[in-house]
Amino acid sequence: MDGRDLVRAVTTLGTAQGLRVMRSAWRRHRADAAGLPPRGAERARVPGPAEGAEPLPGGGTVRFARSELHIIVTVGGAVFRGWDGARPEPSYALAGPPPEPDPRAGLEPDKDGGWQVVSERLTVAVSRHGAVEIRTPGGVVLRRDLPPRWWEPVEGGPARWVQRSEIAADARLFGLGGRASGPRLRDGTYRLWNTAPRAGFGPGDDPLHITMPVQTVVADAGCHLAFHDNTWDGRVIVREGREGAGSGHDRPGTVEVRMDGGPLRSWVLVGPPARVLGGWAQLTGAPALPPSWALGPQHVRPGGEEDVRRAVDAHREHGLPLSAVHVGGGPRRAPAGPAADLEGFPRLSALAKDLRNDGVRLVRAVGPAVGAGPKEALYGHGSAAGLFVRDAGGAEVRGVSGRGDCVFPDFTDPRVREWWGELSGQGASEGFAGMWLDGNEPVSCTVFAGATLPRSSRHVLEGRGGDHREAHNVYGLAMARAAYEGMRGVFPEERPFVVSRSGWAGMQRYGGAWAGDVTAGWPGLRASLSLVLGLGLCGVPYSGPDVDGDDGPSAELFLRRLQLSSYMPLLRMRASASPWVYGPEVTAQARAVLVERRRLGPYFMTLAHLARLAGAPYVRPLWWRSPGDRALRDCEDAFLLGDSLLVAPVLEPGADRRAVRLPRGRWYDTHSGRPYDGPGQVLVDAPLSRIPVLARAGAVIPVLDDDGGAQGGASQAAGTRTGRVGLEVWAPAAGRRGGGLMVRDAGEGWAEPEIERYTSRLAGGRVVVERATDDGQSAVEGPVRVRGLE
Repeated sequence: MDGRDLVRAVTTLGTAQGLRVMRSAWRRHRADAAGLPPRGAERARVPGPAEGAEPLPGGGTVRFARSELHIIVTVGGAVFRGWDGARPEPSYALAGPPPEPDPRAGLEPDKDGGWQVVSERLTVAVSRHGAVEIRTPGGVVLRRDLPPRWWEPVEGGPARWVQRSEIAADARLFGLGGRASGPRLRDGTYRLWNTAPRAGFGPGDDPLHITMPVQTVVADAGCHLAFHDNTWDGRVIVREGREGAGSGHDRPGTVEVRMDGGPLRSWVLVGPPARVLGGWAQLTGAPALPPSWALGPQHVRPGGEEDVRRAVDAHREHGLPLSAVHVGGGPRRAPAGPAADLEGFPRLSALAKDLRNDGVRLVRAVGPAVGAGPKEALYGHGSAAGLFVRDAGGAEVRGVSGRGDCVFPDFTDPRVREWWGELSGQGASEGFAGMWLDGNEPVSCTVFAGATLPRSSRHVLEGRGGDHREAHNVYGLAMARAAYEGMRGVFPEERPFVVSRSGWAGMQRYGGAWAGDVTAGWPGLRASLSLVLGLGLCGVPYSGPDVDGDDGPSAELFLRRLQLSSYMPLLRMRASASPWVYGPEVTAQARAVLVERRRLGPYFMTLAHLARLAGAPYVRPLWWRSPGDRALRDCEDAFLLGDSLLVAPVLEPGADRRAVRLPRGRWYDTHSGRPYDGPGQVLVDAPLSRIPVLARAGAVIPVLDDDGGAQGGASQAAGTRTGRVGLEVWAPAAGRRGGGLMVRDAGEGWAEPEIERYTSRLAGGRVVVERATDDGQSAVEGPVRVRGLE
């Protein structure tokens, strides 16, 4: 507890809410003391020497004196490894049945009493004492897992374990969910326990709302992704390697995973970044495709109907694009359940219809806490049906929300997801076009940070049964599933919109991630970028922070936050950061930012479809296409938006220029058209009105054509203007070709759109743009704007 928590405690404990919090904390302590007996004496165990093996399609089982290891190489090249009889299922991460074993791979004897599985893309070698190496076809070791160690309670209970791995000395580690200190994970300990940090967290706070045991490793020898499929509390200890100077030896990097229980099983995928994330999407599920309006500017309002209408009118008055308004919730207010009162919206259906006619959707904040008062109808129904989390003695677990005592649905129970899904669908039928899930780590409100349910709380866990130590990290994932399936059940012809504050591996199947309450200060800019990059490398492509104004940011900081967020998938501003609060000059600059985001709408829509098809994040690290470039691996202050744009946000106050690290090739400043050649570092203008954005030479980018006519109704009311979809083409470098993709969204439904491919080349001093089809090249239909010609 820091000073801020202490002040909050002192000011709260004397109130009725404070008394409820203290009573809840005592109940939590008492429940864990009774439901989780002490571990007592423990017995350590290692695999021991190999004693034999059983070959199977794709791999087999290696038997050791005190354990066994099951290895399968799948048809897609993913490698599964499970100790002590662990198999791929059951799993909350996998989208369905595990992929089929590769029939061409099999377990065979190796030297020194070990075993190996040889496949087209990699080799898995197992030593006679249980070390496992992942090698390239050329024999280069990408990862070496040392023999694991277990500690088993003598009196019985879950065994905790540790798995230590070695990676290349030059390797860089990314991932582990949303980390504010990243995206590159340096030496340190990272906890695997979804946590609600204090409001206004920054780069020094860890863990945050979404943690995942997903490691993306980038080295000269190649890239790989390692995933430990275990939902328990744990820690990952990272030690970066060091290359020897002169005749000195390299010191490999190490990654040590320590879990408090659960199975020791993992997956490894090897290849270039695009192939690795594509394989990860095949394994854990394709990212949900957001509706097209969800790629536009969104706004949060804490009030009721009149407040919402005033906000929409203000956007129209100031000419600011707007696609959705989020109601309820907030950084210090626990949102209500999906069937809670809507006193502020007496004419909800009419409001939703009016806004939809203006091109604006309503999104509702929803939390898991259900008020436990005797007059709460939702509580009465859920309690009678046994749908809430219970303690080891069978009593309902009570927590504290902003409205008083509460209980928590057990989303690991299919019955609960069906019930909650019906409630979510009811909200959709009343007019809400999407859901913003908040407080679903889950959080029981307290004056101290990080409070959750007792670890001894019992959960159904799909019928297996278990406690909160296993269910905590997947609670938000299961809640997102319930909301997504409920909304889709009511409106099967529309794509559901769900953003969740918490989740786990596989959450992208049900929607995106909201980054939580990042600090409004300058450190929050770096934390926001780190979170979005890290989540993208863990398979969650749709995410973003809020543009907040609760801490009274200056106009400069507000604009820099808005400029950064405008190039992220989820762009959302809070009421406290409304542009008009800062005056007409700032409003005009904010308008230019939002209009540019609207102009890039077709490009964002294309990236959304490509994320669904191939798992590639919208926001990518600079090394995405050049993982062998060490300078790019260490660059954390810029990112790629798709393959065509490089965005360099301003992260420091008072800056009007900034250094930008460029990947190989020619890049154009999209404002001035000035070309720069990479690799290398250049100094680019960054006035307060904009941040540096550079386009790759030869890029063909789908945009809204500025010459298109205004569209009435929706667009005008939202302060937007919609034109025809056209192409913005940046001249290729001499002797080089370029190209790009465009996916025209087929509406809000599920129709499979066509992927249009375009090429660009120089011919006789002019840029030729053509559409590539199965029958050859054809002329481009629609407007084309060529830029970058000197």
